[in-house]
Amino acid sequence: MSLTPVTADVGSSRARRQALVPQLAQPLRLVKINAATIAAIHLAALLAFVPWFFSWTGLVVAFLGLYVFGTLGISLCFHRLLAHRSLVCPKWLEHSLAILGLCSVQYTPARWVGIHRRHHEHADEQPDPHRPLAGFLWAHIGWIIYRNRDLTRLELLSRYSKDIIRDPFYARLEQNFRWVWIVLISWLCFFASGFFIELLLRRNVLEAVQFGFSVLIWGVFVRTVLVWHVSWAINSVTHLWGYRNYETSDSSRNNVLIGLLSNGEGWHNNHHADPRSARFGRRWWELDATWLTIRLLPHSALPGKSSHHVFEVGAVGIHRNGRDRAYHVTPGSAAA
Repeated sequence: MSLTPVTADVGSSRARRQALVPQLAQPLRLVKINAATIAAIHLAALLAFVPWFFSWTGLVVAFLGLYVFGTLGISLCFHRLLAHRSLVCPKWLEHSLAILGLCSVQYTPARWVGIHRRHHEHADEQPDPHRPLAGFLWAHIGWIIYRNRDLTRLELLSRYSKDIIRDPFYARLEQNFRWVWIVLISWLCFFASGFFIELLLRRNVLEAVQFGFSVLIWGVFVRTVLVWHVSWAINSVTHLWGYRNYETSDSSRNNVLIGLLSNGEGWHNNHHADPRSARFGRRWWELDATWLTIRLLPHSALPGKSSHHVFEVGAVGIHRNGRDRAYHVTPGSAAA
């Protein structure tokens, strides 16, 4: 029996999937620094299976970190506050939340916002950075580890994140890899806190080292990997599997599992139906813990009802082009 037809079909399938990858990401070229970083942090997280590195404190810190860095940093700050301007809060609070988002190692706030706004402008179309039609793996992780000339830093920031980098705080994060140093310092703080607390309590250097590494591995690397995959699943899973409350012009879905794991981000069809809304859960059972957190934030405020045409935040108008997913960021525009 000849295997040639099967091999040909596999090759043809690969070719079709690659053709669906954003044009400026072709031909596929690995971004070695991204791939190496992701691989290294995954390998470090696997050390959690070594008994010597286990502690109940480390486990608790990891799960608390899912909320602190994932929900507060990424979901609330990077996504709802910065990318969509769904709420406003004092700058000291916004910047503090942004630092938490940085520690999730998902680029700088300005770059994260730029990529996300481009996704909404071209959701599921050829220029969508993490287009799910190119395959689950591309939407989940491939778009991060392969070069996309459409996402070059200066072009992306100048087109989609002008309002972000206008703030000197975010502009400084783009310079001289300052955001990387913040991440590394946060890792050192996790280790040092575990080390010195154990040293003060037990006065045993070896046990202090063990506890410091436990807090580092669980509180940083395990937590980071979990936040990564939950965030990436929004790009992949919730554009492939789930149910729809709204007939949007993209393939966005509400996925119960991801909705619960992500504290509300997985109600993705609801989000694409009204990106400006700070509330993603629409049905009574669509739990949105991020929204509940927003309601509890001190001095936070929600802008007025979302418009289907133009809304204005400061000096930046974010236009909707008639489709519920499209955004164009332009210098100050009048509200419609």
